[in-house]
Amino acid sequence: MVLKVFADRISQPSRAILIFCKKNGIDFEEIRVDVFKNQQFTPEYKAINPMSQVPAIVNGRFKLFESHAILIYLSCAFPGVASHWYPGDVSKRAKIHSVLDWHHSNLRRGTVGLVFNTILAPQIGLPSNLQTAKESEKLLMKSLTKLENFWLKDGSFLVGSSQLSIADLSLVCEIMQLELLSETDCNRILSPYKKVVQWMADTKKATAPHFDEVHEFLFKAQKRFREQTSKESEKDELKSKL
Repeated sequence: MVLKVFADRISQPSRAILIFCKKNGIDFEEIRVDVFKNQQFTPEYKAINPMSQVPAIVNGRFKLFESHAILIYLSCAFPGVASHWYPGDVSKRAKIHSVLDWHHSNLRRGTVGLVFNTILAPQIGLPSNLQTAKESEKLLMKSLTKLENFWLKDGSFLVGSSQLSIADLSLVCEIMQLELLSETDCNRILSPYKKVVQWMADTKKATAPHFDEVHEFLFKAQKRFREQTSKESEKDELKSKL
């Protein structure tokens, strides 16, 4: 019986699950659910995840969706997963849960709102909402400030830990979605947060070589989106001269 992971590598939570499985030597089958082709809405996939989102897993007869729940399950269900990912101590676990709960209402909302309304919406034929993008960027910057000054204030990793947990992996994969923005915007947003940038580098190093391998899909999309943006800018510049 092999664990099945239903994912799309353009999805930040999907990447977190894939990296976790690879890093911990969990035997699994990756099944792509192409969200740009709306495969998450097929009856077959909705039988696994009625919410029509990625990722999801199937382990025998057991089905589970929501990436944080999946990370917790994998940490507990598979032997050989190091304890630093999801410590047995109830107090340490509670702190990890506090970060993950905060993430959904803050960092994730900011990142998703900004990237979707500036980059991804046009790719699937939807209009960009610039007002939502602006509000999302404000929330994102506020969330990065909290990361810099609170969540990372006592250690190299979140909540004062010297080793990474499932929370670190989930949040770093979230922030990596900013790579889909222009290089200028990505640097503008991240460069003021020195601790955050270092923490991201430390997390990448701790999960090498799997981090870069799983993110290769994102980098290819980044290149394609930036080339499209460059061509559109050239066309607009040409029109302004005519």
